[in-house]
Amino acid sequence: MIVRIMGEGQRELADSHFAELDELDGELLGEMESGDEEGFRRTLTALLTAVRRLGTPLPDDALAPSELILPSPDASLDEVREMLSDDGLIPG
Repeated sequence: MIVRIMGEGQRELADSHFAELDELDGELLGEMESGDEEGFRRTLTALLTAVRRLGTPLPDDALAPSELILPSPDASLDEVREMLSDDGLIPG
């Protein structure tokens, strides 16, 4: 799956990595629902770090469509809230 981190580019991730990402996404959703700004910031950082660690960067000139778009590291709680689906940032 091709994942874009806004402002950073795209990475290709194997489907086998989504269990770890989904766990972080669930934590992030809970922190957003409770308004836990500190927890939200910590978990968003952990989620983006995991994508960077697990994914293979695509060249800047790659034209592959992103199947998943994640917020930038400095996105606000409200900005991320606008990106959410019913089950978080990561569908499924």
